[in-house]
Amino acid sequence: MTAPDRTHSSLAQGWCALSLLHGRIEAHLERALQATHDLSVREFSLLDLLSRQQVGDGHHLQMKQVADAVVLSQSATTRLVTRLEDRGLLERYLCPTDRRGIYTDVTEAGLTLLAQARPTNDAALRGALDEAAKNPELAPLVRAVASLNAPATAA
Repeated sequence: MTAPDRTHSSLAQGWCALSLLHGRIEAHLERALQATHDLSVREFSLLDLLSRQQVGDGHHLQMKQVADAVVLSQSATTRLVTRLEDRGLLERYLCPTDRRGIYTDVTEAGLTLLAQARPTNDAALRGALDEAAKNPELAPLVRAVASLNAPATAA
C-alpha cells in the first residue's frame, strides 16, 4: 500500500475550506439581501457588474461576457436578466453597430435599489467574514480575502 499524497491531500483540504467559506458567505449574503431588498446574491452581483459599465460605444458587456462574469450559463443569465428587466431594474437593447449584439443597462430604479442594497451587502459580508475568522481552518482564507484590497505597505 502506498502512502497518501500529502500535497494532493493538502490541496484538496484547502479547496474544501475555500468552498466552505464561499458557501457560508453566499448564504449569509443571500439571507440579508432577500430579507431587506428582495434581491438574490446573483441579482445583486449582476446589478453591480452592469452598473460599472462605462457609457459609450464599445464599453458594454455582451451577454456571454456577463454570463462569464456572474458565473452562470448563458441561458441562466438570460433568465436572470429577464427577471430584473420585468422588475424594471434592467433594460436590454440591440447594439447600434451589430444588430446581433444585445446589451443590458441598469435603469435608474436599478441604480437606486443597488445603492440601497450595497450597505446591506457590505455589512453581511463583514459579518460572515468575522464569523468565519473564528474558525481556525477558515481564518487564513479570511485574512487572504481581507488583504486583497489592502494598501501596500512601504518596505
